[in-house]
Amino acid sequence: MGKRVRVLLWVTWMVCVLVACKKSESVETDSGSDGRYRINIGHTNDERDSWHQGALRFKEYVEEKSEGRVEVNIYPNSQLGTEIDMIQSILTQGDCDMTFTGESMQSYQPDLGIIGMPYLIKSDAHMEAVLNGDVGKELEALMEKSGMKVLGYFTRGPRNITANKKITTPDDLDEFVIRTPQTAMTVAAFRFLGADPTPMPLTEAYSALKEGSVEGQENPLAMIQNNRFYEVQDYVIRTEHMRGWVYIAMGKAKFDSLPMDLQQIVLDGAKEMQEFEHELFLANEDELEKLLTEEGMEFVDVDQDAFAMAMSAGVFDVLTYSQKALYEKIEAADPQAGVPE
Repeated sequence: MGKRVRVLLWVTWMVCVLVACKKSESVETDSGSDGRYRINIGHTNDERDSWHQGALRFKEYVEEKSEGRVEVNIYPNSQLGTEIDMIQSILTQGDCDMTFTGESMQSYQPDLGIIGMPYLIKSDAHMEAVLNGDVGKELEALMEKSGMKVLGYFTRGPRNITANKKITTPDDLDEFVIRTPQTAMTVAAFRFLGADPTPMPLTEAYSALKEGSVEGQENPLAMIQNNRFYEVQDYVIRTEHMRGWVYIAMGKAKFDSLPMDLQQIVLDGAKEMQEFEHELFLANEDELEKLLTEEGMEFVDVDQDAFAMAMSAGVFDVLTYSQKALYEKIEAADPQAGVPE
């Protein structure tokens, strides 16, 4: 029996060694001890997405301006794990140094969940006012408190529901099984509508829709297109229930480990990436509805006020005192607030 246990332990050890070696081959890390640094960017989207194109621009800028002192590697398509996996890796100084994230950070700072509040952001102008104002600085401070250095942000298109049936009222979502991200705010909003929200990583959503274990999902048009949801869904329900953003976030420990001149190059590179991605984003938004229609999807208009009333009421009741304070500051930042129509 003792010999069999020793053999089992030896086999287990060898498997761990092989896995570690394989991982070190695919994801390179370093300490900068030789004056050279490596930044690994991980994200969930594919190579066609504007996030990835922005990351490529960052790589080009940082490697050129640092004269080769910084090497940037980019891992799209969840190669470094789910969004939650990558956040954890960044915070523990693992393989991933940088990613694009927002309300998922609520696991570390609950107040950041306010980013996922449905119908809180009324327009793109409102979002810009929030991100570039005092409440935006407050949110960035929460990110830093959790261990993330905010380098910039990507704005996102409004989120819509997709389904294989027409949905026109909140009542049509009763018992509707919908894939959602792993964020408490979104889950609470859909549960209040009577739906059955089912959190899962984005990489699993297509298979779940195809197999029928979920009936629909919700995402911006770019994500619907890039993840080929048009192959397994017939309708885009134009709820536009959330306008949000993701932060360009690097681990604060990683950022602080860089010499000051390289820190500035990273900050400048992030600004370049943000501006470049935003131009692509705006161009893509104009084309996405046409592309999805050509793929066979039908867009369904709904009474957004009815959805807003139902979803916002459901979530507002579960906000903490500090989240409600942020909610009021974000609402007040709307440049159209109080302006008569």
